[in-house]
Amino acid sequence: MDGTSFPHDLLRTQHAWNATYRALAAPRPRNVTALRWCLLRLSVRLWWHPHWVHGLAGREELRRRGRALERQR
Repeated sequence: MDGTSFPHDLLRTQHAWNATYRALAAPRPRNVTALRWCLLRLSVRLWWHPHWVHGLAGREELRRRGRALERQR
């Protein structure tokens, strides 16, 4: 598996991470504790996803594709 072909669940997790991060960065976010826990949980999922078993190359590409998904929706 090369660094540019990502499993759909990994892309969805990155998309959710981006959305949660944006929610936390907003002025006066609601449910800050819940958002922080969600961000932590999503970060763990991203870091320990089986896709990275052969190395960490491609993480920036994943972030770029996660942002592209947001623009599509």
